[in-house]
Amino acid sequence: MKEFSIVAFFMCCVLLIVSCAPMPVVEPTQKSNLTVGMVKTKIVKGETNQADVLELFGAPNLVTINQDEYEVWNYNRMSFKTGSGEAGDVWLGSRALSTSTTSSFDLIITFDENDVVKDYSMISSSY
Repeated sequence: MKEFSIVAFFMCCVLLIVSCAPMPVVEPTQKSNLTVGMVKTKIVKGETNQADVLELFGAPNLVTINQDEYEVWNYNRMSFKTGSGEAGDVWLGSRALSTSTTSSFDLIITFDENDVVKDYSMISSSY
């Protein structure tokens, strides 16, 4: 019976130590060129063609034809970040904190009949 008590005490200690360990921050495995800065510096209306866009951002997520019969490419990048920690208080002790942020970036490019950028728009949100 004494051995069981020692093992149970040891397991409780291990569980307590492991449960208080901080959560690791997971970084994306691949960085994306799809940023506001890259779009504004590299995409030029009337000059940049489809091959240039493919080289910069890769294949689009969606390709459609609009009502004017122009090809439209859609790119989307979403990211989700979580974090955790703890806040200490002299009177209440420590408590766990967690946060999360979701970000979305959409790029919509319209090409003319010569496969050159006619127009583009960007939508960025974070919550």
